[in-house]
Amino acid sequence: MNKKLYRSSTNKVICGVCGGIGEYFGVDPTIVRLVWALLACSGTGLLAYIIAAVVMPQEPDEME
Repeated sequence: MNKKLYRSSTNKVICGVCGGIGEYFGVDPTIVRLVWALLACSGTGLLAYIIAAVVMPQEPDEME
């Protein structure tokens, strides 16, 4: 099974980037958000988040 990185449609606060990264790596998205907040304080995190929100595709709806 191929894993793909998507913005989460269910676990999101702003755009779902941290939720998607957390789901992809199997870690709690809160930890990803805390790390991202620390990066944002240094100035690189905000730009990286914006780029990730634009580049990462939205998680597709599962129709079963």
